[in-house]
Amino acid sequence: MDGDPKNQDEAERLALAARRPVTLVGLMGAGKSSIGKRLAARLGLPFVDADTEIEEAAGMTISEMFERFGEAHFRDGERRVIARLIDGTPKVIATGGGAFMNDDTRALIRERTVSVWLDADVATLVDRVRRRGTRPLLKDKDPGEVLMALAAVRNPVYAQAQIRIASKAGPHHETVDAIVAALAAANAGDSPT
Repeated sequence: MDGDPKNQDEAERLALAARRPVTLVGLMGAGKSSIGKRLAARLGLPFVDADTEIEEAAGMTISEMFERFGEAHFRDGERRVIARLIDGTPKVIATGGGAFMNDDTRALIRERTVSVWLDADVATLVDRVRRRGTRPLLKDKDPGEVLMALAAVRNPVYAQAQIRIASKAGPHHETVDAIVAALAAANAGDSPT
């Protein structure tokens, strides 16, 4: 066998991990976009941020959509965009924090992708969201209180994802390593589609 066996093992693991689209779910600040980009690069797949796609489709920011039309309107658009993104092509998709809460979106994600819950503690989330002031659900509110309330409601739903990975305050490559290993393990028993 040619080449370094360690590199060959890694190549086989990555090939297994990348057989289906991977959808990252979790609360705002869990690292879906930043970790998603690194994961996609590692797997050699395209990366798509659902929030960016929604903004491009609507021609306005998510904050503007919330302000002008309300959350229900935004969630409807989010559902449609995610359904379009899940086209069977292997890629890494970062979803908004509320996307997995929609029953239809959650069913589609679970059926047609490998869903990965990036689970971070509230203190880590607060630290991360303070760096970005464009979160409509946090506007004029205490991030810790909002995130604690959201976690109480959403974490039991996020727990329906096929894979749960701790998103810690440490280097993102550690989280990416954990995702790749979990994807390879989850896909190892699947038959090719």
